[in-house]
Amino acid sequence: VELMNVTEFLLLGFSSHPRLQTVLFAAGLLIYLLTMLGNLMIIALVRMDRCLHTPMYFLLGNLSFTEICYISSTMPKMLWNLLSGDKAISFTGCLLQMYFFVALGGTECVLLSAMAYDRYAAICHPLRYILLMRRRVCAWLLGASWVIGHLNSIINTSMVFSLSFCGTVEIHHFFCDIPPLLRLSCSDTSLSQLVTFSVSGCVIILPFCLTLLSYLIILSSILKIRTARGKLKAFSTCSSHLAMVSIFYGTVIFTYMRPVASHSPEQDPLVSVLYGIVTPMLNPFIYSFRNKEVQGALQRALGRSREQNG
Repeated sequence: VELMNVTEFLLLGFSSHPRLQTVLFAAGLLIYLLTMLGNLMIIALVRMDRCLHTPMYFLLGNLSFTEICYISSTMPKMLWNLLSGDKAISFTGCLLQMYFFVALGGTECVLLSAMAYDRYAAICHPLRYILLMRRRVCAWLLGASWVIGHLNSIINTSMVFSLSFCGTVEIHHFFCDIPPLLRLSCSDTSLSQLVTFSVSGCVIILPFCLTLLSYLIILSSILKIRTARGKLKAFSTCSSHLAMVSIFYGTVIFTYMRPVASHSPEQDPLVSVLYGIVTPMLNPFIYSFRNKEVQGALQRALGRSREQNG
């Protein structure tokens, strides 16, 4: 069967057991609503509170927007499949789902690296911070994140969907991702694997190395601070971001930086949950609401709301 004759794929997801599907739907819906609520709250606080009109929170607000789009590229379809029992996804729907998921994942990789640079500038060059992170620089960093993410997706998606699929159209995953579709194809996938591995490698590994380098320099600067209180204060400004980066990059590298032959239909969906669902949910709670400035902004917003209602 040539690619042009394939009209739909079947997303097998996690389980076909009806009772378990109900549990997965309830858990998935709760996670999706928490993710949307948390990230929308961060965006609203960053826009409304003047104290958060800084480069760090400008990037954080855009990260929250990216997370909302990222989880929305896969989660609504997964929830519908669990609720209805209809596992079909159209050929066009599969292509678009992969395109936006890969584009937004690439955007997040670069954006997390930009946020690490922001922390490097703040801790290592505090007197030059305003110059290093002026508005134009922030705009360039944000623009580069989106451009690189979409270029990455254009190349990867076109390589995967130029292949042929024969026989089964069952995808052992809960969304259309690169590894399961390469595994499904009956074409020679060696060129596609090489291109997707190389392009994804650049988009994932280069920002990861820059992020790692930023934190090594940050750590070196923190160790030079004489007081324990000063060290703790400096480390607290980047510890949450470091936790997010570890979860996201660790699972993404594990998924995309391996040969297709080493991928497991049972293992891949579970790993994808970490970077595709758990990370967007944790972003506002780990990275933001533990931050004193965000907590202060939230208290001020709640205070204004009570005054208006009163």
